[in-house]
Order: sequence, then structure tokens, then C-alpha cells
Amino acid sequence: MIELEQISLRYGPKVIFNEIGVVINARDRIGLVGSNGAGKTTFIKALLGLAEVDEGRIDKAKFVTLGYLPQDGVSTSGQPLLQEVEEAFESVIELRQRIEDANSKLDKLSAESEEYHELLELMGAWEHELDMHEAHKVKSKVETVLLGLGFQMSDMERSTNEFSGGWKMRIALAKLLLMQPSLLLLDEPTNHLDIESLQWLEGYLKSYEGALLIVSHDRAFLDTLCTKIFALSMGRLDVYAGNYSYFEEESAIRLDLLSKAQANQQRKLEKTERFIERFRYKNTKAKQVQSRIKALEKVDRIELESSEKQIDFSFLPPPRSGQKVLEVQGVHKSYEDLKVLAGIDFTLERGDRIAVVGVNGAGKSTLARIIAGEEPYQEGEVTIGHNVVPAYFAQHQADILDVEDTALSVVERASPVGEVGRARSILGSFLFEGDDVFKKVGVLSGGERNRLALAKILLARSNFLILDEPTNHLDMRSKDQLQSALLDYTGSLLIVSHDRDFLEPLVTRVLEVSQNSICWYYGSLSHYIAKKEEEALAAQGVAAPKEVSNSSNMSSKERRQHNARVREQLKPLKKKLTTFEERIAKYEAQVTDWEDKMKDPEFFKQGEQTQTGMQEYDSIKRKVDRLYEEWEEATQAYTELEAELQNS
Repeated sequence: MIELEQISLRYGPKVIFNEIGVVINARDRIGLVGSNGAGKTTFIKALLGLAEVDEGRIDKAKFVTLGYLPQDGVSTSGQPLLQEVEEAFESVIELRQRIEDANSKLDKLSAESEEYHELLELMGAWEHELDMHEAHKVKSKVETVLLGLGFQMSDMERSTNEFSGGWKMRIALAKLLLMQPSLLLLDEPTNHLDIESLQWLEGYLKSYEGALLIVSHDRAFLDTLCTKIFALSMGRLDVYAGNYSYFEEESAIRLDLLSKAQANQQRKLEKTERFIERFRYKNTKAKQVQSRIKALEKVDRIELESSEKQIDFSFLPPPRSGQKVLEVQGVHKSYEDLKVLAGIDFTLERGDRIAVVGVNGAGKSTLARIIAGEEPYQEGEVTIGHNVVPAYFAQHQADILDVEDTALSVVERASPVGEVGRARSILGSFLFEGDDVFKKVGVLSGGERNRLALAKILLARSNFLILDEPTNHLDMRSKDQLQSALLDYTGSLLIVSHDRDFLEPLVTRVLEVSQNSICWYYGSLSHYIAKKEEEALAAQGVAAPKEVSNSSNMSSKERRQHNARVREQLKPLKKKLTTFEERIAKYEAQVTDWEDKMKDPEFFKQGEQTQTGMQEYDSIKRKVDRLYEEWEEATQAYTELEAELQNS
């Protein structure tokens, strides 16, 4: 379908492509990977014809069409959403316009004229072509894709100018999917998607008829979709026949073999160089010396890619907080007429590790800002527990960092008294070196701002981290380092994220935020996703397939590791069940006290005092009901994990 032959490109002394060659076939699912600056964007632009190469050629079959989704910079026309996305069916729109123009022309022609009959024949052909394109299904196809990407039916007539940048990216993605180009080029397509939309996109792309080439830092996304990896490095393009996890394993093996080959080559070269130096001035050896000098000049020396620098840190031991870290009671939040949170109640306790998920616009980031004290709300109460030191990482760093501050001044201000001297060393571990520490926030890239915000959190010695999309703009290695540091972190966590691979080992509970309500799921993120799938099937009247334990296929080491992970999930659940039972007993005792008071007829004759008492009674009853719901879910999760442990 597309063939790159001996492509070479240099930018000054930097080699981007060195005689690379590869073929992209009609149904390929390719992940394009490489370190920053390796040439991923240039590779895509070369395919699109937007970047010229110094040497080589790119051959495309005549039928091949390309569709490109960039990371940012998309624009919309301001039309209603449905109309905007229908433009993906350009040929259908053109045919409809032809037929409409022809109808207007027919009115002016004599029914007896030759031109009239010719036009009728053309219109018949165009109508037949419309049928071939299934023009009658265009609207339903557009709506299906838009709903899958998270839009609502009420959005269909909204002007596209009303949507935020993230939603405009979804509009651009919807148009591309409906155009169905031969090769779909997607640059970080998951950045603006929530988990539900991401899962829908994965399902859609699995059955996509054309080829895919994806640049992404979402390991789970690449593992699910890709069957081939193009790895760019030092001007080379290496092909791996597998998903991203296979690439990681195989590239490590290749690097090890290459390192050994380089060491072996270096020993031979040094031996040759010693011979040349020893006999350079001996006439009897002159011919042999010259022969070896020429041989040295022709040697294709093995080079290893210099290791990309990565952030290197761990959280300092936080102070011990009280048992109750956070209590949210009856919180209401609206933006004018838009209700976001309505009467939200929940409690977090020491050691909780919570993932906050939900569709975009449900209020996840709003909730995080409210908890962090960065966002006002209309009703309710948010109480931070005893000796709790929260630290907040905002999704959009520009909202909380002063653009005129330097990187150094930001971390110095965040440093506790007596620890300002550590600021430079902390910045160094987050890749701010030399004069980089004097860069102003306003000129920093998205990745640099994220690293600076992480450095602030490290200095704060917080025991309650509130992280809103912390992996945005981080490469794979930096994400892995952050994940490792959080696994060792002994404080409490609340993380807003859609990165499944990042969240999976970190969290023990999932808080789903939906329109005006919340729902708890106990266990890991994969447990939450499985439960959502069960709920979706149940809503359709379909029984969820029973899981078959595959522990028999595990090695003894894998079984031990699996059981250890299950036990780690059981510990906080058991503790949570005890807490729920204690709180239920406490509130039920209060309910009994109020009901005893209500047995006295005088209770209902106290006017305002009676009304206040009844409100408090109703509030306690609601708390008991919620606690029972959470206790039942926790019990079910605990029972399932216990059964899993016994089966393995």
C-alpha cells in the first residue's frame, strides 16, 4: 500500500532518517515509538507529503487516502455539531447538492426538451450512487460515532464553537473515523478521552477496515490495538512484530546483544590499533600496517543509543495523619444553570488509594479542585482530617503556576523552612539542569510544567496527594518512574486519570462521578471495568459470561505473585468493612434515640425544634442507607477476592 525506500533526512548535523525502508500494508496496526526528537512527527509529515526528505522515495498506491489527527491545533467552522461531522461524507453532500441543483434546473426546462431528459437520466444515476453510499444512514452513522466519543443527543445542534479544545479534538476524530481513510494517522488520540470513550474507540478501531499508525504514551492502548511496532532511534527504523509489551521485551534483548557485539568489536579494534602503533615505523611491517589502517577506516562501528534522561525521585516519608483524611458532606456545585455535583457525600480514610473516573464533564476535576480548596462550592462542607497535609497537582499547570516565576523560585517557595538548599538538587532529579532552573514558567513545555509541579509535591512532604491527570505530557519512562514512586508512597491518594495501565497497580477503590451523583467500586481499575461491562450487559438483558480462573496456567512464581496482590487488596477491604460496621452501629444508635424521642407526643409540638430534629433524623437515615450500600459492595468485592485466592 505504502512503501518507503531508502529515506534519508538530516537537520544540520542531526541525522533524523538514515536510509530507512519499510512497507505499510492495508490492514497493519502500527505503533510508532521513539524518544523525544527521534523523528516520529517528521515521519508522519513525510507520509502526508508535508516534509521533504533529502534522499529516497515514498510510493503510495493510487487508491490510498490518509487521515491525520494531530495532538492539538484543530479548528471547527462554527456549524451545528451534526452538520459539521456530516462533512466527512463529502461525496454524499456533493451528490445531494447536484440533485438539488438539477431539480431547480428542471423547473425551468421544457419537459419535451432533450436537455430535460438527459438531466433526468443523470439524476437517476446520482440517486443510484447515493444508494450505493447508503446516504440514508449518514445521520445514524454520525450519531453513533459522536455518542461513542462521549457527546450527548442534546449536543447535536450546538455550535462547534461552544466546545472546549478537548471536545474539538473529539469532533476532528469523529470526522476522520467516518471518512475511513486507507491509513489513519493518530497522534496521542487518548489525551482527551475518558475511560468509556477510550474503550469505545478501541472497539471501533479493532474492526477498522483500513490501516492504523498510532503515536501514544498509553501502553494499554498500544497493547490492545497494535500488532506491529515501528521504533525510531538514531536515524534507524526497526520493526517489531508484536504489541508494545513485546517491543519492550524484544528491544531489551536486542540492546543486550548489541552491547555485547559493540564490546566485542571494540576489543578487536583496540587490538588492531595496538598493532598499528607498535609497528607503524617498521619498514618490514609497513604493508600490514597500511592494510589495517584501511580496514579500520572501513569498519561500520556499532553505536548504542544514548540513554534518554528520565526523572528520578521518590516521595519523602510523609507525617502520619489522623484516621479520617477527608469528609465531604452534602456538597453542591453549579456553574450558573449547569449542575455538576448535587449533595455529594463520602469519606476517605488513612491509606485509601482512590481513582476518580467518569465521562468528561461529569465533574471529576471540579471535585478534585474542591477537595484541594481551589474551587468554591454553593452548599455542603469539606473537612480535612487531623494532621492531614494535602498537596494538589492540577491538570492544567498554567492555572496554578505564575508564568513570571522561574522554575527555581517555584520550588524554593514550596520548600519547607530550612530545606531551601535542596531545591536545586530536586530540580536536577526532574531534569532541570544548568540554566534551565532560571527558565520562566511561561516558556516551559507541558511536560516541563508537569515535572515542575511534581517537584513541588515532593518538597511538600504531603500525606494526602490529589492528582489530576498527572501523566499528561509525560513519556513512558517518566510515567513508569512516577508510578513506581507512588507504589512506595505511604500516604493517601486520590487520582483523576484515564490511564488504565498507570492506575491498575495503584488504586484499591474507584469513585465514579456521573451527572449529579457518585458510585463506589471496590478493587482495582480492571475490576471496575469488568463490573461496568457486567452492568451494561445486564441493562441489555444479557447475562455476563462467567470468568474462568486461569490460575492453573500460572507458574508457581506467578501464582505466589498473584496471591500476594490479592492479599494486598484484601487488607484495606477488611479494614474498610470493620469501619463501615462501626459507623453503621453508631448511626443506627442515633436513629433509635430519635425514634424513642418521637414516641413522646410532645416531640411534635415544639415547632422549629421539631422540624430541625426531623431533618437531622432524615439525614442520619440517609447516611445509614448509603453506608449499607457501600458495605454491601465492599462485602461482595471481599468475597470475590477471597474466592479468587482459594481457587488459585
